[in-house]
Amino acid sequence: MSATAPDKEQIMTELVNETEVSLLECKVCFEKYSQKKKHRPRNLPCGHVICLECVFSLAHPRNFRLECPFCRRACKSSETSDCLPLLHLIEILSPATNMPLASRTTTGTGDETAVSASLGLTFSISFGGWGTLVNPTGIAMCQRSGCVAVAHDGKKRIKLFSLSGSCIQQFGERGVSGNDIKYPIDVTVTLDGHVVVTDSGDRSVKVFDFNGRGKLVIRESFCLPWGLDTTPENEIILSDPEAGALYRLTANFKKGELKKAQKIQSNLCNPRGVAVSQISGFITVIEHLIAKGPNYSSTRMKIFSADMKLIGQMDSFGLNLVFPSKIYATAVAFDREGHIIVADAYNQAVLCLGKPEEFPVFRPIIIQGLSYPVALTYTTNNSLLVLDCGDHSIKVYTAS
Repeated sequence: MSATAPDKEQIMTELVNETEVSLLECKVCFEKYSQKKKHRPRNLPCGHVICLECVFSLAHPRNFRLECPFCRRACKSSETSDCLPLLHLIEILSPATNMPLASRTTTGTGDETAVSASLGLTFSISFGGWGTLVNPTGIAMCQRSGCVAVAHDGKKRIKLFSLSGSCIQQFGERGVSGNDIKYPIDVTVTLDGHVVVTDSGDRSVKVFDFNGRGKLVIRESFCLPWGLDTTPENEIILSDPEAGALYRLTANFKKGELKKAQKIQSNLCNPRGVAVSQISGFITVIEHLIAKGPNYSSTRMKIFSADMKLIGQMDSFGLNLVFPSKIYATAVAFDREGHIIVADAYNQAVLCLGKPEEFPVFRPIIIQGLSYPVALTYTTNNSLLVLDCGDHSIKVYTAS
């Protein structure tokens, strides 16, 4: 006798539930997958999926190698990756995942929960886009005016925006004269409102006022000036990847007078992104480590005190022990409370690594909506601006 309509509906419901259980549980420990670290679904290079806890349980404690429990193919734990289709399915099926990300990525202590809540961000607005911006590379906030300065590859190399997205000013012609900008890499704004740009085209640092008038060109035998940020003392910290060094530039920007260009750190490995805490003066820099073999380069974070004593460091491998995915840092910033914030191009995410004294912790704060984040900056009210080179835009996330 054929099943009635309610019977068919019940059978289909049972089949869906059985399929869900089969898909969403680890076939090694039979625990249900979740978005939490312990039971996150992980792709093995062979294509099979097991949870992160089983990856760590099966991996050798010294060389981190394991064999797939199903096909016996060998791999390293660092070669596993998040199974995004299963994570997306979990997010769809689980109402708990509709909570803000910062609320569900804590590790359990009350202090961390409070910190994560303070890092809660809500997407507010996106502006720019192809044509308005062309392959943007650097972003900075002017704390005096509330304007956003962006370095890009357009006809006018520097654009100033309001936080609503309207273009207020643009300057910096592409050319060969002293105040022209050939290939801008990064930009910062001094405390007295001067725009400072690294120009890889002629290996210089160029200073403009907010009307685009050139005030100063600094060469000082730089090999390749790259990252920039402003200190609480209105000095400039500059990275030079070819020289493997950090510089401190002291100047009277209004008069256009360079007072001192001092190398404050050497023997770094390809340093690029740099950020200075406006609270403590601490400096963090991203080194790009050239890898041998099929993998492209990895990155390393170094944190220095204001007097350039090394406080801590962590490379991609070390971060991989904290977070179960490869991390490729493209930009770094300090928020207004002193947390280290990193743009991760590999995972298309923005991460919080904690304050220097607790570095490194790991708290994702943006995990969707980004294509290729290349630069970060904060407003005075602790809203985060992400420069996304993937769609040539600026994305604004307001503090919850």
